[in-house]
Amino acid sequence: MRRRDFITVIAGAAAWPLGARAQQGNGIRRIVLLNPIAASDPEAQPRLSAFLQGLQQLGWIEGRNVHVEARWGVTDSADIRKAAEEAVALSPDVIVVSGSVMLAQVLQLTRSIPIIFVTVADPVGNGYVDSLARPGGNATGFMMMEYGLAAKWLELLKEIAPGITRVAVLRDAAVTASVGQFAVIQSVALSLGVDVSAINLRDDAEIKRAVAGFARSASDGLILTSSNYSAVHRDLIIGLAARYNLPAVYVERLFVTSGGLISYGPNFVDQYRNAASYVDRILKGEKPADLPVQAPTKYELAVNLKTAKTLGLTIPAAVLSRADEVVE
Repeated sequence: MRRRDFITVIAGAAAWPLGARAQQGNGIRRIVLLNPIAASDPEAQPRLSAFLQGLQQLGWIEGRNVHVEARWGVTDSADIRKAAEEAVALSPDVIVVSGSVMLAQVLQLTRSIPIIFVTVADPVGNGYVDSLARPGGNATGFMMMEYGLAAKWLELLKEIAPGITRVAVLRDAAVTASVGQFAVIQSVALSLGVDVSAINLRDDAEIKRAVAGFARSASDGLILTSSNYSAVHRDLIIGLAARYNLPAVYVERLFVTSGGLISYGPNFVDQYRNAASYVDRILKGEKPADLPVQAPTKYELAVNLKTAKTLGLTIPAAVLSRADEVVE
């Protein structure tokens, strides 16, 4: 893990343990925030700002009655374990976790510290909570999406590029939710006249080889499932789609504003804002076991017309009329 990706809201990375000890006796509540994306990522500041603003609106002011420690760029398995261990060792009032992989690690280390999660798919199926209505343990939060959304990605790809007959689905085979999304896509592929295959997200070299080996004709397309590695490899995957003229569907609007063709999925920044409300309730005495896991109530559609033009595609009016954001 790069040291510069380990930051706190107030001070530098090296101050985390010292700052935590100093706050033990001054009444300031402590929150640890663990994120897979790097601090330099365009999404990092909006997510952190939304969380802090949410806290502030509920009366929790950074440096006055609450202190937030944020660690970014935690994706490598060794770094994930280390970050989870350090977070638990601080004995904070709440740990806020992004993504399934990090959540699994933190839950292995503590069943007492309250955990609020965001952008986690299928928390029940993965065993993180007993049920959505009554989580039952020390973790609750905001799930990324229902698996059924994955079918919409393939339907959307066919709607904007009807000639597509082969689709590569980029997934993290180590994440149950990513595999589940691939299964849903497979279940609707035959009815849409599409042959789908999987490309596993492991490292840059393998992704490059796999996409290069897949791309053969104008009837090929890509779908990127949601996982921590999806965000980490964002620029690489967008670049490969452009290089091989592959129409691609993503789960997050940032892919579209970064040059990707189209996305359909939840607003992750909103999940951080909503997480502040659950942190507030925990700090006021409620238990994660009693706070229901919430699913997104709205999904956003974003389209990049410049990318579509480069690919020789005309986005149907019906798609544009549904779009929440259009990049010219």
